[in-house]
Amino acid sequence: MKKALVLSLAAAMLLGLTACGGKDNAAKKSEGVMTYAEYEAAALDSEVTVETYVQNKQGWWEDKATLYTQDEEGAYFIYNMPISQEDYDKLVPGTKIKVKGYKTEWSGEIEIADATFEVEEGSFIATAEDVTAKLGSEDLIKSQNKFVSFKDLTVVARQDANGNDVAFQYNWDGSGEPGSDLYFDVESNGQTYTFTVESYLTGKDTDVYKAIEGINIGDKIDCEGFLYWYNGVNPHITNVTVK
Repeated sequence: MKKALVLSLAAAMLLGLTACGGKDNAAKKSEGVMTYAEYEAAALDSEVTVETYVQNKQGWWEDKATLYTQDEEGAYFIYNMPISQEDYDKLVPGTKIKVKGYKTEWSGEIEIADATFEVEEGSFIATAEDVTAKLGSEDLIKSQNKFVSFKDLTVVARQDANGNDVAFQYNWDGSGEPGSDLYFDVESNGQTYTFTVESYLTGKDTDVYKAIEGINIGDKIDCEGFLYWYNGVNPHITNVTVK
């Protein structure tokens, strides 16, 4: 009986430690690393240090790359970070990195610029947060740069240079060609929003790029992507489901 009681107490203690450890590990930061709340509160142009996980990469050019990253607390857009092609190729989705740089803003988009990084142990892939109900609200910006989803959208018309209704355009003004960024408008709860397929992120050979080239005005769609900001919400879409 005594032995059984000791074993039961030991098991209970182990379960308690495991539960607490899991919670602590999710929020634990290395020395000198900010929590997301601290990063969010930091002044623009101040130096910041974060630990985050690569979710996607927006191309590599002239030894620089732009990364979409996120942890369990929030998301961080890393802009034009110096990196070799070899190291860039190693940054697969889920890779944990420690990033030091400066918090900056460009047309409403909060990002980390002039960054350096180092790879750390750990892995995390974010699940898309459904923010459909937040469209048009002040709460939406709280999810900026996160991997998100939008449900039950309706494709609405844009106008080309000749005043014709079109479902999408190459570049925001129709000045592009296949391979350029794709812009399309969607309606949700009576309001219209502009979404983008960023060609450096998801180029012309990707499924999402081809899907948008095939949409029609009036189509019902679901979307996933990163909640980018450009003078207002301008998600970079990585997946589209036409219903």
